[in-house]
Amino acid sequence: MTGRRLLDRSVLQGDSPVVAPRLLGTILERPEEGTAVRIIEVEAYDEDDPASHTFRGRTPRNAVMFGAAGHAYVYFTYGMHWCMNVVTGPDGHGQAVLLRAAEIVDGEAVLRARRGDRVRDRDLLRGPARLASALGIDGAMGGVDLLDPASPVRLARDGYEPPAVATGPRVGVRLAADRPWRFWIDGHPLVSRYVRHRRADESNGD
Repeated sequence: MTGRRLLDRSVLQGDSPVVAPRLLGTILERPEEGTAVRIIEVEAYDEDDPASHTFRGRTPRNAVMFGAAGHAYVYFTYGMHWCMNVVTGPDGHGQAVLLRAAEIVDGEAVLRARRGDRVRDRDLLRGPARLASALGIDGAMGGVDLLDPASPVRLARDGYEPPAVATGPRVGVRLAADRPWRFWIDGHPLVSRYVRHRRADESNGD
């Protein structure tokens, strides 16, 4: 963990499509178990976005997305998977950035043990559900402050800057499908395969 420092909250206090590319190259870490991954792909969601969980207003489920930047919004999808978002923007505006894919930095054995020995390297952390599964992210981590030194999962920076950033349509989203709100490290081999949508009620990159 040498050279890492927690991300400054000011980096996240903007509209989600502006903040999203800033998260590329940052480190999502679980210090107590020695695991860490580098974020390589993200998607932005905003309250005026029909694909967002906040489009119809605040609910008990999405309330954290209307809160302070830097907190985790974790949701359950398909009755079997957890996915993790980083809340952005000013308090009161429902938006967040979905963490779509990452590469291993530390703790490969722990990450692989959660995903299984038969999972191909390229699929270990590619996709929001796989990423959350490998890191042991579940509903208990919903709402945690990712910028708190005492948090079980934290967002940090180690000085790495992506050589180039690409943008395009979000993956697996039917509504507002053409918004170029997916961002990734250009040329990275672990970025998600583009799929326009999988089912009619899909949202927030489920």
